[in-house]
Order: sequence, then C-alpha cells, then structure tokens
Amino acid sequence: MSGKGLTTGLGCAHSVGLNAFVANDIEIQANVGQGLPGFAVTGKVDASLREARDRVRAAIANSALKFPDMKVTVSLAPADLPKSGSSFDLGMAVAILAATGQVTKTRMRRTVFLGELGLDGGLRPVRGVLPALKKARDSGFTHAVVPMPNVAEAALVADLDVGGAHTLGEVVRWLAGDHVLDTVTDAANIPPPPDIDDMADVAGQSEARHALEIAAAGAHHVLMTGPPGIGKTMLARRLPGILPPLGAEESLEVTAIHSIAGTLRAGHPLITEAPFISPHHTTSVTALLGGGTGLARPGAISRAHRGVLFLDECAEMGPKVLDSLRQPLEEGEVRVSRRDGVATYPARFQLIMAANPCPCAPAHDIDCVCSALARRRYLGKLSGPLMDRVDIRVRMDPPGNSALMNSVEESSTAMRSRVAQARGAALERWRDHGWLTNAEVPGSALRQRFRLPPAVLRPIELFLRDGRVTARGADRAIRLAWTLADLKGCGQPSETEIAEALLYRDRGGR
Repeated sequence: MSGKGLTTGLGCAHSVGLNAFVANDIEIQANVGQGLPGFAVTGKVDASLREARDRVRAAIANSALKFPDMKVTVSLAPADLPKSGSSFDLGMAVAILAATGQVTKTRMRRTVFLGELGLDGGLRPVRGVLPALKKARDSGFTHAVVPMPNVAEAALVADLDVGGAHTLGEVVRWLAGDHVLDTVTDAANIPPPPDIDDMADVAGQSEARHALEIAAAGAHHVLMTGPPGIGKTMLARRLPGILPPLGAEESLEVTAIHSIAGTLRAGHPLITEAPFISPHHTTSVTALLGGGTGLARPGAISRAHRGVLFLDECAEMGPKVLDSLRQPLEEGEVRVSRRDGVATYPARFQLIMAANPCPCAPAHDIDCVCSALARRRYLGKLSGPLMDRVDIRVRMDPPGNSALMNSVEESSTAMRSRVAQARGAALERWRDHGWLTNAEVPGSALRQRFRLPPAVLRPIELFLRDGRVTARGADRAIRLAWTLADLKGCGQPSETEIAEALLYRDRGGR
C-alpha cells in the first residue's frame, strides 16, 4: 500500500532489551519525514534487527494499514547498548504507526511492546519475556503487550497488566480502545508435569543412596565411581525427586534463565522443581559455560542453576572442559566474554559426576586389563583443584544377588521429607545472612562468626597437619558436617560429624 497522505512526525514506543541476564529499557523512536523513500534502523543493532525493516514493512501493509512512502528512521536508544533479536519488531511497528497518526498514543506511554512480526502481521513468540517484563515493572510501566504464546510466561510478573495479541491489527485496535487483549492461554494445551523416577527403583547401594541424601540436604557436590551397570546414572537421575521444590524467588530466577535460553515448556512456563541438566560427555566448553555470537547465551551450568548438573562418564570429558567448572563452582556465577561484552549468568548448581574406574571398565576389578598407569591417567583428568571442590566421593560396588532380587528400598518421598527438614534448619540458621544452603556459606563465616569449638575441629587440624586436606577442603568438610548435623537434628556439628565429613572426602576418589 502507498503511504501518501499520511502525516509526518515523531512516534515513540517502549520495549526492553536483554544484555545476557541484564535487562535494559529501550526507547524506540520513529521519525517519518520528507526525503527519498527509505527505511533505516540505528542504535547498535545486529543483523536480525536490520532484517526487521522488511518484516515491519510487510506486516504493516498486510494488516490493512499504510506504510509511509517517505523517509523512515527508527532509533533504538540508548544507542551505545548492543541490541539483538526480533523482540523489537512490534515496538518498531507501533512507533511508525504513531508517527503517521494511525494509532492512538494515550496508552503507549506506560506500555512496553515485545514480539516478532510475521510478514502477514501475525505475532510470534520471543525469548526472555519474563526478565524483560520484570525490568519493565520495576521501571514503572503498567501495561505490556506480548505475543499470545508468551502470555503464560508474562503473567508470572506481578503488578503488571499483560495482554496477549495474535496480530498487529489487534494491538492497533487495543490502542484505540476497540479491542480487549487476551490474558489467558488455552488450558487444554498445558502439558502434564514431567514424571520423576523414584529412588525405590535402585536396588542396593545403601551407601550411595545415603550419600546422595546428604548431598541433597546441603547442596553438596558428589563423585560416584564404580564399574558400569551398578546404578550410578540411575541414582543421579533420581536426585531431583528428593530435592525440595524451589522457593518463589528461586523459581522466578530459574524460569528467567530458561526463558532466555528458550527452553520453557509451552503453556506451563513456571519452573517449580529443581532442574536436571545432563550434557553429553563430548560437550564443549562453550556449550557448558555459555556462548554464541555477540553476547553469550546461557550454557548448561546456568540452566542447572538451583538444580543438578549431572556429568555422566565424566572421565571421558576433556580436561579443559572439566576445569572450566572450577570458577563457577566457587563463585556461583559464570562470566563469558564475547564480541559485544561480558555476559554474567547465575550458576549455583549441584554437581554430580559419575565415572568408571578405568578405560576397560569390567564388571569386576579382577578382570581389569588396564595398567596402573592407564588407570591413573583415566581418572587423572579430574584435576586436584576440581576434586578439592567435590565434597562427597563414593566408591560403588556391584550389589549382591539378594539385593537385586529381594530388597525393598526406601522411596523418594521418605528421603525428600528428611531432606526438606534439614534444608529448613539450614535456611533458618542462615536466613539473616542471605544463604539458602550449607554449601553457600563462605569459609570466612565458618571460621569466624560460626566457629566451632577447638575440640570439635580436632580431626580437621590433624588432616591439615598431615597434608591430607587443603584449606579449601577443610572449609568444605565443615559445611558437610553442618549438613550431617542437620539431618540428625543436632544444633551444631560434633567431632563425630567432622570426622564423618572428612571420611566422605577420602572415599572412592581417584
């Protein structure tokens, strides 16, 4: 359609841009004036935003509206922030229509617009809606317009009126007051919650089961070693079933990460259970930590935030991949440098690793044909600094015939109840300091404000004197002892819990 006869002027709409996990308010200004017909987009935009010119032009024309046959300049401010993705399409179209007098501007001042436009004027879903709208609410906006498939996710943001639209035409009619935007999705399309396997399925392995219960109670890291087929993977995959549900703030934080990653479930976006992420052993450093062009997207460790990262066959992974975990394990976040800046994502996950004892991995050690040097090299990929950050090490052996055929194991429900009580005790103890689990407590706090009596710490002093544990390992043993005390219902660890924690660091290692 021709744009002759349209008014010229300046239109303004608001959107939100994501810079990794940080959201920024974006003001979209459109100027329509005299000059050679053209369409320019400025403001440090990437290729997908430059392509938006064709999408916006076609969407406006195919929505029974007029695209101006004049010089159109769209600016996304602040101009120094890198911008990418297709979520600005709707805001750009609305700003152009406002500049040409085709929409009512009254509602636009307190509204943010997010959505990709199809050539037919339809709205398509985009990533990162949850963190974007949380920023919009905090910035004082009262309304948000998003594509219909994103409504369930957008509705998670409180104190913000959210409307879902199928087409650009619906948005224009809503701005004019002639249409009401939908606020709910079709409940029939909501998938059922995923099933979590039960611990009762694992025959025998009572020591490993108890170790995972301790790990769940304090969010500690675990290494399980043993021959193939004895239940290492089965146990790890059942760990989420004994973890308590996420708190309200944790749930929104985890959901925001998965929104940016584009892994939310359609129709039921809120993540309320601890995520379980299990990358293949051939995964790269980029896939594990995060990557991509421009700014890095969340990797496996960020998608496992507040949940479990399971590395099966970890001894088959490259040493550089494994050692890349050291900084995130210590700091609870990951910083990835890319062309457009440094992306910082939360990464406070629980690491569970499983490995065979040697390359040939027979069912029984007596059948091993590997040399002593080959066995050392195989698990030698797990470097000392990485293993120093692993609190619990378990050496698993094949269960006997009676355990396989006759044992009746405890269910995940019973174990989850004990874990929840222990986590509740830890949360009550650390609440005023902002720590949620024993694993998050800094070593300085354990040695100063919450220092245990010298008699209780005697086993750690002996291990330090003999060089059997590092200063970091000593702090981690104290954290583990606090978890053991919480599971037993004790007020604080005794010498027994300290000694038991040190033994868990000694077992089943390399």
